[in-house]
Amino acid sequence: MGHRGLRLIFIANMISMLGSGLNASAVIWHIFQQTRSEMNLAYLVVLQTVPAMLLLPFSGVVIDREDRRRMVMMLDVLRGTVIACVTVLVFTHKVKLWHLYLMNMLVAAGFWMFWPTITALIQELTPDSEIVHSNTFLMAGVQGGWLIAGAIVGFLYNHIGLGGILLIDVLSYVASFLLYFGVRKGKHIVERPEHVLAHLEGIGGAVSRYVHELQEGFQYLRARPSVVLLGISWSLFLGAMLTQGVVTAPLSDRILHAGAIGYGRLNGAWGIGAFLSALFAAKFIFKFTARATVAMAMAALALGMFVAPFSGMEWIAVGFFLIMGTARGLGGISITSSMMESVPKYMMGRVQNTFFFVGTLLQLVLGTLVGIVAYRYSLTGAFGIIGIVYVTASVLAVIPVAPVPTPVESKEAEPAELPS
Repeated sequence: MGHRGLRLIFIANMISMLGSGLNASAVIWHIFQQTRSEMNLAYLVVLQTVPAMLLLPFSGVVIDREDRRRMVMMLDVLRGTVIACVTVLVFTHKVKLWHLYLMNMLVAAGFWMFWPTITALIQELTPDSEIVHSNTFLMAGVQGGWLIAGAIVGFLYNHIGLGGILLIDVLSYVASFLLYFGVRKGKHIVERPEHVLAHLEGIGGAVSRYVHELQEGFQYLRARPSVVLLGISWSLFLGAMLTQGVVTAPLSDRILHAGAIGYGRLNGAWGIGAFLSALFAAKFIFKFTARATVAMAMAALALGMFVAPFSGMEWIAVGFFLIMGTARGLGGISITSSMMESVPKYMMGRVQNTFFFVGTLLQLVLGTLVGIVAYRYSLTGAFGIIGIVYVTASVLAVIPVAPVPTPVESKEAEPAELPS
């Protein structure tokens, strides 16, 4: 990748995801060991959605209005500060479970702002012909960080504890901030087409402008059912993937009897698969098309969810998680690349956040349901529920829709999508 700024972003994301992966896995394992309850893991997943549900309706407009690099840097500072405060509580033996829940709520709010912002920034910096390759490099960095985190989290947790892992996460945010600082200089905001600016000039008041920009995103989606179906698949994918934390630790502990090390191996296998998928994702997508890739990836994730609880032995379960991780990488790259290619740069924040909001709502419902089923009835049944969500995402990805013109940022292509 020839763009220096993109290279720095990829490195920053790999480092940041290493810390985040360690943090997420360690907190889940710590809470499970303290409470021995899947319901407490479900609470963790559900509470992560609360601030996101409040922010997502507003943040899409902000992402399209502001300098995306500066937003990412601000989010790194805020999340790093929150984690640093909890790290001090852990080292001073004053940490309570509610501190960890609150930390995860605030960090999750930052994540739901960060991910659409970084995706929009990558789209902004990448030539149209390089979208798939650029997004593949981004996901390689993200999954590389999760890969390393998954491989070592069990070992680190047993040797340096929760406090040491949180400290590593804080340092990863410091490194990420410094790398983003070098991406480019000055303030940069994506230019909007002249006809869009003309509409805004006739609207007075900050609230009216916000409502107009929000409606503009919805009107864009109403005219493009193929983007809507792909976005709903994305929402289902996100909701299911983020809910898996409720069942992975219990799988290692209750079924495989593998403890923290086994939990780390499951996460490590997932990370290895996701990282390896970046090596062939672009060729795979070009050969089978993005939608077919999404459908196959979601189907593979569903299959893994259905069979993993019946694996019986740790190495078999690790193998299934390796396959699911590969599918996760392919599916994520395919969906985000398709969105980058389809959605105008000046509207990317609003379009993404529409589907992130749906994904967060699903995480709220699914996390509660999966936690109740796993705790009161059957861990296998909880895995099956997540599998059904992946099946639905697979089907939606291939539903035929009427062809629509490729979105372009020109006055001729847009009048029907804008309010008169």
